[in-house]
Amino acid sequence: MRYLFFTNTPAHVHLYKNAVAELRGRGHEVRVLARDYGCTLALADAADLPYSVYGGCGTTKRSLLCNLPAQYARALVHARRFDPDVVFGIGAYAAPAGRLTGARTILVHDSEPSTLDHRIARSLADALLTPDTFRDDLGPKHRVFHGFKESAYLHPDRFSADPSVRAALGVGDDPFVICRLNAFGSHHDVGQGGFTVEQVRTLLDDLDDHATVFVSDEGDDLDVDATAGRRFDLHPARLHDALAEASLLVADTQTMVTEAALLGTPAVRSNSFVGADDMGNFVELEERGLVRNVAAFESVRETALELVTDDGATDRWESRRRELLAETVDLTELLVNVAENPRGIDRVAGVSQRVSAPAPGTGRSSTAD
Repeated sequence: MRYLFFTNTPAHVHLYKNAVAELRGRGHEVRVLARDYGCTLALADAADLPYSVYGGCGTTKRSLLCNLPAQYARALVHARRFDPDVVFGIGAYAAPAGRLTGARTILVHDSEPSTLDHRIARSLADALLTPDTFRDDLGPKHRVFHGFKESAYLHPDRFSADPSVRAALGVGDDPFVICRLNAFGSHHDVGQGGFTVEQVRTLLDDLDDHATVFVSDEGDDLDVDATAGRRFDLHPARLHDALAEASLLVADTQTMVTEAALLGTPAVRSNSFVGADDMGNFVELEERGLVRNVAAFESVRETALELVTDDGATDRWESRRRELLAETVDLTELLVNVAENPRGIDRVAGVSQRVSAPAPGTGRSSTAD
């Protein structure tokens, strides 16, 4: 069969890279359409993906909107030339490509605020896969799995951390913290925000007394050299190795927080999404004791200092991680099985029909057996 995968962001590369490799290994023809955004292409190269670039954009909303029409056109041209049997993606690019080519279109979503993607997907896609913590109802095509999007690449069957990253970072056996800053440039980030530059400076000063702090700044808004932190300057493909070894993650972004939870690293998350209407996966991870979702910056400082000075935190988080992963699907295996059975998705082990949404303040939804 012929499979087309869309990778618009670094997170999309991670989500689909193992499925691409597995399907190619089984003799299928696979093509990836990639967008030049952040470190997407660097990760695609590291994963040896067979990709073509259909466009690029910066980390601002203006760049995204200005490039959108031309990118749609080029993506659709690439899709028609390849003539896939099945299209996989996340956002609103994959669904029109699938409809235009007559391919089965299967999308993975995990972010409730992506309302534009959801509207397009509901009308054009053949199936919408989400974690069972997902709160919104995406209609009769909505199916769920027991896990997280990040389970596709951080499940123990897919990833084991390389501790040599400590030497590469120059920290030896000393504790270190990662501070991840979001660019808030996606369409679902409109009206949202996280840390200010001054808040980050304060936070880095606080943490510097207890650990080396590495900064990963998606928007490149912070002059890291003028702070107490250090720039994370290893290849982006090594970020998960570093995250697994870190004593703490502090972030105003989303994906890396879930990654930290699956790796057993304590994480403090703070942005304007935090609150009563937060995304279901972060509610679940907080209930599991793996993530602290904190709205007020002063509470971020207090929580970060509490965790980085807690000698027992690493062992507790590792225990909670093992409990979580014991119940979590290998999402890559599930995606490969769906790919080879695109018209029989309900017969694929691990896929369930969505029955009801989680109530506010709760984690996992009720799913069919």
